[in-house]
Amino acid sequence: MHETTGITRRKSRMIHVGQVAVGGDAPISVQSMTNTETCDVAATVAQIQRLVAAGADIVRVSIPTMEAAQAFAEIRKAVDVALVTDIHFDYRIALEVAKFGADCLRINPGNIGREDRVRQVVEAARDRGICIRIGVNAGSLEKELQKKYGEPNAEALVESALRHMEILERLNFRDYKVSLKASNIAMAVAAYRKMATLTEQPLHLGITEAGALRGGTVKSAIGLGMLLAEGIGDTLRVSLAADPVEEVKVGFEILKSLGLRKKGVNLIACPSCSRQEFDVIATVNALEARLEDVQESIDVAVIGCVVNGPGEAKEVQVGLAGGSPNLLYKDGKPHSKVSNEDLVDTLERAVREELKRRAASTPVIPIKALS
Repeated sequence: MHETTGITRRKSRMIHVGQVAVGGDAPISVQSMTNTETCDVAATVAQIQRLVAAGADIVRVSIPTMEAAQAFAEIRKAVDVALVTDIHFDYRIALEVAKFGADCLRINPGNIGREDRVRQVVEAARDRGICIRIGVNAGSLEKELQKKYGEPNAEALVESALRHMEILERLNFRDYKVSLKASNIAMAVAAYRKMATLTEQPLHLGITEAGALRGGTVKSAIGLGMLLAEGIGDTLRVSLAADPVEEVKVGFEILKSLGLRKKGVNLIACPSCSRQEFDVIATVNALEARLEDVQESIDVAVIGCVVNGPGEAKEVQVGLAGGSPNLLYKDGKPHSKVSNEDLVDTLERAVREELKRRAASTPVIPIKALS
């Protein structure tokens, strides 16, 4: 599709989580978090690899104990993706994972303890080129803020974040990003909107504890979509009580729907009705499952009848319009007739042929030219 997004992104400072740029004009990155027992290295590595295969740019791992920090050392050796370590209270854990190759420390400086301890963590991050994420959550606000505001609200989230940010700024550390998460959509959106006017640091978006797969997806799409459409947000996590792989899939779908990322198959499909010439729902579900491995951007339309089918099919790289007979389109032009029995096989083959054609036509840049 040829429409532009019309979204002007907020100008933010660029930092790096490992090799992943966050902020500035970098693409909005998608994160998820492991839910395995971190000390089970094999299970955690396997889950990280599944997240990477699904397209995750960054993966967060909880490090609640020193034993988990030791396990992280082995996890780090086994995977190449950018890793964020989630740490609370014990500054010594942060110092350990910094030595073991963490790309980002998710901490709240205010709960690390005395300033000398915070300074040690900050200096370890500075020395190793590690960034920090300040993560404020409505469920864990400081007691004095709970007393001041009576209950969690956007103002309390912002004040908490500013307190933590002031500590890092005082230590002349600027390689950090900020999140202000709440399960209440209105609260989270208001907090992010306010923070976007107060700092140029990159913002990590999330609606925390959003719920199960269906409900959490809806809440995240609404909350994150509102912010992203206003140009707010540099990286995001969709928090679901579901397989973390689903978080990555939903995150990319949100970005793709706003035209902010193009990765994988953008599947345009009608909801089906009595006009359909084939089983649209079964065809789309089967095709989506077969093409989950595709990382390249490609638009595919599956429309069940001739009312909208030809029009949609002409706007994408691969399209199917239901009719008598069904008609396959390639690059906006009618290509061949397709029987109902061959729909999924034909569509999958057409998509993979298009991707193969693109790869073959992409010029190879000599290594010398890159030096």
